[in-house]
Amino acid sequence: MFLGFRLKELRKEKKMSQSELGKLLGVSKVSVSGYENGTRVPSMEILLMILDVFNVSADFLLGRELTAVCEDDLNLSVVLALADIEIIREIRSKPALYNVVAANPKRFFSTFNKKRLY
Repeated sequence: MFLGFRLKELRKEKKMSQSELGKLLGVSKVSVSGYENGTRVPSMEILLMILDVFNVSADFLLGRELTAVCEDDLNLSVVLALADIEIIREIRSKPALYNVVAANPKRFFSTFNKKRLY
């Protein structure tokens, strides 16, 4: 379950133990461990509390969007939907296409404007 992976990731980023998070949420360390391992699912009330504790969206916590840091500007973060990530993965799986797109993205995509594909 993606929620468990993200929850553990967020908790570790805050240098928080499972016990500490459990206290904030009003649940036991065992419950937090279960959420992280995917053996338990938090109630809606607990889920909302998790979102507040870590100040993240439900989409992010549930794996429906990912945040990436732009290589050129470490102060800029970008939120991508899973569909966008799938497009990127597909392009990257084709090295020749990826090289063409990466070399000059504006030029590559401007050809589609001329062809009126949409």
